[in-house]
Amino acid sequence: MPAAILGFAGLAAFVHYNDERRAVPKGQGSDRGNVKGPTIGGPFTLINTEDKAVTGKDFLGNWVLLYFGYTSSPDVGPEQLKVMAKAINTLESKANLKVLPVFVTLDPQRDNPSHLRAYLKEFEPRIVGLTGSVGAIRQMAQEYRVYFRKIEEEGEDYLVESSHDMYLINPNMEVVRCFGVEYNAEELSEAIQKELKRTSA
Repeated sequence: MPAAILGFAGLAAFVHYNDERRAVPKGQGSDRGNVKGPTIGGPFTLINTEDKAVTGKDFLGNWVLLYFGYTSSPDVGPEQLKVMAKAINTLESKANLKVLPVFVTLDPQRDNPSHLRAYLKEFEPRIVGLTGSVGAIRQMAQEYRVYFRKIEEEGEDYLVESSHDMYLINPNMEVVRCFGVEYNAEELSEAIQKELKRTSA
């Protein structure tokens, strides 16, 4: 029994430091995401890829798909951006529904506006990239209940461990759904379409 417990503890420690450890199970994510108002979200002021100030008010009137990540993410981040890009394109082409994709970096020390612009262009030019001061990013992450922390590596290099959740935000800037990494592009677009139709009805 002790050996089994130690083995489980070792596995838990490995998962803890894995880049995907905070992924939300699909069922729980969709249920947990139906939370509105002040529970998740809040005002923010960040900088876009054109080096201009952006606040939450600038997104009023739009459905927004929000993702927190960082450009140096080795695997999960790029995959999630591909899912985001494909999902919003599917929604527009097949259902004539427009959702604004927004990417907020959790690594503002490396992800300046020009770097963020070049990175996001590789996935989808319409993705709005936001960065800012360390304090501003940390505050927004806290408001959106986003987990992240820096993991130091050799020299000055580091990774950022994060939760990798996406948030669907309605035109009033209220979070209505939360999606974990288990969603592929087709599942994500279908879930968003259902939410938009439910709201319009």
